[in-house]
Amino acid sequence: MDIRKLLNVNRNCNCGKIHSCDIKDVIVEKGALNQLTNLTQMYHNILLVADQNTYAICGKESQMLLRNKVVDVLVYEGYDILVPNEEAIQKLTDNVTDKTDLIIGIGSGVLNDLCKYVSFTKKLPYFIIATAPSMDGYASNAAAMIIENMKITYEAHVPSVIIADVDILKNAPIELIKSGYGDIIGKYSALNDWKLSRIVKNEYFCEYVYDLTYQMVKSTEELGCRLLERDEYSIKTLMEALIIVGIAMSYVGNSRPASGSEHHLSHYFEVVGLLNHEPYFLHGIDVAYSTIITTKLRKELLKIVIPKQITEFSKNKWKEEIHTIYSEAGPGIINLQNSLGWYEDPNKMKIYTDHWKEIRKVLSETPDSEDIIKILDQVKLSYDDFEFLYGEEKIKDGIWYAKDLKNRYTVLWMYYDLFYGSKSLSL
Repeated sequence: MDIRKLLNVNRNCNCGKIHSCDIKDVIVEKGALNQLTNLTQMYHNILLVADQNTYAICGKESQMLLRNKVVDVLVYEGYDILVPNEEAIQKLTDNVTDKTDLIIGIGSGVLNDLCKYVSFTKKLPYFIIATAPSMDGYASNAAAMIIENMKITYEAHVPSVIIADVDILKNAPIELIKSGYGDIIGKYSALNDWKLSRIVKNEYFCEYVYDLTYQMVKSTEELGCRLLERDEYSIKTLMEALIIVGIAMSYVGNSRPASGSEHHLSHYFEVVGLLNHEPYFLHGIDVAYSTIITTKLRKELLKIVIPKQITEFSKNKWKEEIHTIYSEAGPGIINLQNSLGWYEDPNKMKIYTDHWKEIRKVLSETPDSEDIIKILDQVKLSYDDFEFLYGEEKIKDGIWYAKDLKNRYTVLWMYYDLFYGSKSLSL
């Protein structure tokens, strides 16, 4: 698919929205970095942002191409894992001056989000030079930050230009390539959650964006083995799919087409890992493994003939468990869920009962967990590694409480509403 045909358009859609994406250009090809000089002709006071790894990959080369247009370089150094938190935001903000006319980020997930967020708050354009096909946020208008120990997705803006040089991408650490692949496979879960929310919460839904995102999953699914071989065509195809999914998010104005229960579980493992100083996988790898979990939950829900609530909700018990699991992040999570009121919604069981036939049909549309496991085996992502790192208790806590991190309905809510209190939970 020609990405440029998705840019700079106002697409009147049957969903009632006019879809648009303000990215000026996307270059995914060998030698793409060499176009940097022409793309920055109108800018004269550029802030270059990288970490110590990405600066070594192509930061020096980018600085040479830009010459005296680069007036400042920020390199995040001394971080084993760079976290997009208040400290990192402030460090970047402090390097922006009244003369800065463009921010160029060199990196992938966290650096892209930091540059996107700060450039948006400062009303500046930004470019991103991708160093890995590792996630789908390059082209989205959202920035995922960790603020007060909570994973919060902020509305921001899209980059003006995305430069993805296949010569750079193919040499990315293999775990980052696996992460990008896992992020795409996770759309099986995210798209299904979107359909569920349309039924249960009457949420806005776009068939065109759904189909566009699903097409990217199918175009990527069979690439696994060739990605491990760093095949250039496969790397290019994966990167294009990740960018197009980001454009799909921009079309609807949020991350709904690409982020659901599998992302909430991924955020849970990350947030709890940071709070407790415990290891966690790269975002897309966690998304991939979490997709296996969510497909298992859907299979369990399909066994229900008539939905009914097993256990009455206890607010005090829930608060205690949130504080236990999320420690200092607990109050913010409790406030979020109190504002939503979903736990004590008196209509939810009637909605489940009235629409159960339709819900079952949607639940049955995703691949089985065994199919997802086989897909991930192509890139040597073993579910055993996931279970070994996190253990049964942490994974079960995630199933019950990852949903509380976000204001988005997913299968995790349905599973909680219909199974919480049951002893039958099986991973």
